[in-house]
Amino acid sequence: MIALIAPLIAASAMLGVPVTGPAPKDVAPPPPPYAGVYQPSGVDEIGVWKDADEDERMLANAPIVIRDEALNAYVRRVLCDTVGAERCKSARVYILRTPIFNASMMPNGAMRVLSGLLLRARNEAELGAVLGHEFGHFERRHSLAEFRVQRSATDLLSWATVLSATAAAYGARSNFDQIQLSVYGSFYHFSRDQEREADRFGVGYLNASALRPQSASVVWQNIIAEAEASAKARGLKKPRFDKVAFFATHPPEAERAATLASLAAPEGAARDDGAARYKQAMAPWLPIFLDDQVKLNDFGGSDYLITTLAGNGWTAPLWLARGDLYRARGNPRDLVNAADFYGNAVALEPALPEAHRGLGLSLMKIGRRTEGQASLRRYLELKPNASDASMIGLLAATNGGSL
Repeated sequence: MIALIAPLIAASAMLGVPVTGPAPKDVAPPPPPYAGVYQPSGVDEIGVWKDADEDERMLANAPIVIRDEALNAYVRRVLCDTVGAERCKSARVYILRTPIFNASMMPNGAMRVLSGLLLRARNEAELGAVLGHEFGHFERRHSLAEFRVQRSATDLLSWATVLSATAAAYGARSNFDQIQLSVYGSFYHFSRDQEREADRFGVGYLNASALRPQSASVVWQNIIAEAEASAKARGLKKPRFDKVAFFATHPPEAERAATLASLAAPEGAARDDGAARYKQAMAPWLPIFLDDQVKLNDFGGSDYLITTLAGNGWTAPLWLARGDLYRARGNPRDLVNAADFYGNAVALEPALPEAHRGLGLSLMKIGRRTEGQASLRRYLELKPNASDASMIGLLAATNGGSL
């Protein structure tokens, strides 16, 4: 299972992370002819299927499932473009609104894709690399192989525990029930050999597709970056990833990056990565996913993610998210910066209500009361039925209160 911790954003060379270590002798071959969905046999396997089916029935009614038809169709298409139409028939995709970077696939064919993954992927090839890895676990029946010895723990919950322990303000403790719902207790811990096999299958799918297989290496080079940025912002030491359950069962990061790069077919580097299509499909959801990320109160990781998302140019939603992030931390210099960020958002998108709201609140906090009230009044003009209209109206009044 991929329970990733950082974004998929830049090539390894851009990060300055050397790709070293052992490499396979050849690129990952195309996947073998698909044998179809595996049918369980024996008491243990039938029990696994029964549990997975029950979990999926619960998932179908879970409030954190995103049911938007267009988004679901798009993510499914990326999966199908990656693994092929015949294999894709075996999968049922569920998108969960959970701001953790993760995807998984159960032995009965139910695939869970968390919104944190969609926020961090930059193109279809990167998303396909993660989904293909998970499908590799499914095709090779790794969860069944590990059932007897590894059923109790999950990579996602292990990482949530690490975050809640290292980030005093992180919302994992209060939202832990939501994270549990997203995994339902039936994910499995894979061995390093199984991870290597899933990597090989995942890149093999991409090699046989029309997408750029080199994106699989980009994924791993950026897994670490967000967690390091998060730790640095708190003045903590560089994380020991080998001490985290997820990383302890995965190949070392340098080895994995080198292996994934070597598995990619060289001729695939010239292929389309689907960045433009991905950006268009995610545009309606970007503000929502960014807001969920900011609410994690992980300043360093979120700031890293937002600024790297802006690598191809800042947009109003990105400036808004960065303003929200800095205003939430609330240091005097943060509030000055937040006002600037909100101002940039307003300049790019004058009719964005939330940018005017954030600008107004920030300006009032730093003593620019008149300007702040004007921005709050503009917010109310653009969004008169806002849930906080009464409170903002009091602040925006000429003789209104102060923050």
